[in-house]
Amino acid sequence: MLVLHGPNLNLLGTREPETYGSTTLAEIDRTLVAQATAAGAQCQTFQSNHEGALVDRIQAARQEGVNFIIINPAAYTHTSVAIRDALAAVDIPFIEVHLSNVHAREPFRHKSYLSALAVGVICGLGARGYQLALEYGLSTASG
Repeated sequence: MLVLHGPNLNLLGTREPETYGSTTLAEIDRTLVAQATAAGAQCQTFQSNHEGALVDRIQAARQEGVNFIIINPAAYTHTSVAIRDALAAVDIPFIEVHLSNVHAREPFRHKSYLSALAVGVICGLGARGYQLALEYGLSTASG
């Protein structure tokens, strides 16, 4: 399992907590790693504010044998054809996660370049959305 976090998510816990909650990225990552470990799986996490670094990490995932990706592309959701194309190229199933309900926010946030390729999209459930995505990924990996 690979969990990817896009730009500004390193500021979780202090960045607009009324929108994104007070849970830090480190807390989210610890919870996901523990959840995967308890299920007998491995979970790696990666955050970058740089589009190219996220593309590189997605491409590396195929060579590493990653079988499922959870991605919160953050602002790149609405702008990055490069991340979309990388996900299409590696052909690893993924779930798109957003902490806030993007459909209840500004109109520009309603469009995602990734959603049409995703197995599913979870938004508006805060940090719990990552756990639900991981639960699904673990269930598909085990059979």
